[in-house]
Amino acid sequence: MSHPRKDLDTLIHSPVRFSLLAALRNLEDVDFRFLANLLEVSDSTLSQAITVLADADLVTVRKETVGRRTRTWVGITTTGRTAFERHLATLQAIVGSGIPGSSGNKGNGGQAAPLDNQEIPNDTPLS
Repeated sequence: MSHPRKDLDTLIHSPVRFSLLAALRNLEDVDFRFLANLLEVSDSTLSQAITVLADADLVTVRKETVGRRTRTWVGITTTGRTAFERHLATLQAIVGSGIPGSSGNKGNGGQAAPLDNQEIPNDTPLS
């Protein structure tokens, strides 16, 4: 069986696109300005993320003229919601693959490798 990371959706895995879909999954159409503030990204970064997701039919974009200004509304599609939920399930499978006795941890008979009793100082890099 292959590692669950191979099932990650690279289109969604980008931090901004992931955050955008996470914000949209429980909301109706959301104003562009609200999303930019919520995600703490520039207009151009958000616009690029929305374009990529819209091209893949994961979000919809609707423009509305209010007075002399145009407001942009973004919503998640059914395809986008399904893809995001599948991506979350894959992330959970990755987390679960490191749990002793889980189907993803077979290198040591399903048992966790023993840990050293040495503490790692907080300023020591782990990689």
